[in-house]
Amino acid sequence: MKKMKLLALAAAALFAGSVAAAPQVGQPAPAFTVKDSTGQVHSLQDFAGKNVVLEWTNHDCPFVVKHYNGNMQQLQKTYTEQDVVWLSVISSKPGSQGHIDQAKSDELTTSRGAAPTAVIFDEDGVMGKAYDARTTPHMYVIDKAGILQYMGGIDSIPSAKVEDIANATPYLANATKAVIAGQTPDPAVTRPYGCSVKY
Repeated sequence: MKKMKLLALAAAALFAGSVAAAPQVGQPAPAFTVKDSTGQVHSLQDFAGKNVVLEWTNHDCPFVVKHYNGNMQQLQKTYTEQDVVWLSVISSKPGSQGHIDQAKSDELTTSRGAAPTAVIFDEDGVMGKAYDARTTPHMYVIDKAGILQYMGGIDSIPSAKVEDIANATPYLANATKAVIAGQTPDPAVTRPYGCSVKY
């Protein structure tokens, strides 16, 4: 009995540790150092003084396809024109759905008319797990001071239907506008939806 109690306490401590390790809105965003599709290295500290949007993506995911019907590209253009750094993050491991090489990444960016600042590769999943990125898309907004201000869904309707975009609450857009204006997003945390990240 005593042994079982100790095991339960150990499990609870491990669980508490994993919860504590998850990113928290209002706290510094997890640091990262990753390469983009051109081989250039990017670190979060490189973007000090700029607002940053992180978008977890997988071009084969129907929920990503939905938003790349024009919505994601428009968001990218709108906010990069306002000096926001937009990083599209691919955490699919080699051999899994959504894993692509640098040439394919550039081809997709061009063919879809996408406009991120960079497409970055996280094949080992270190960055994705640091952010607790669970779905594609999963969206994050980091302010100029490096503080995580928003994490969650791109909008409020968890479907793969393009026609639902117009009727959804645009969580990511609202959060980004708030951060640009120096305000706190409300809501600051929402439930992400999409395909699971293929770690």
